Amino acid sequence: MVTDKDGYMHLIQYLTEHLGLFETPGTQSMVEDTVMELFEAQLSAQIIMICGQNPSLTFAERNTIIREVDAIVYDLEEILANVANQKATPAQTLFVTEFSGLIKNLFDHEIAKRQLSA
Repeated sequence: MVTDKDGYMHLIQYLTEHLGLFETPGTQSMVEDTVMELFEAQLSAQIIMICGQNPSLTFAERNTIIREVDAIVYDLEEILANVANQKATPAQTLFVTEFSGLIKNLFDHEIAKRQLSA
């Protein structure tokens, strides 16, 4: 649905371009969540929003979205392996929120395309 699209590859590239934000320990106070916990929570919230905004999605389409998010989390774990369990800084939290919103935009775009072609 989205992980095989150019937009997703661009987002992964965007993440890798900003890895320095995650690799350099922040001097700011840390939040309670780890980097991966933040990604998981943000992506979960976005998926709930997608499903709520698109009540016409079938069970199969919702399952596809969940499988895609699982693949995205796996990719994030691979990319952020060295920092995934570190407490996040406020700057990292802001980036994670933005990145998760961009992932949601990819899903929104694909869902809209599917609905137009149906």
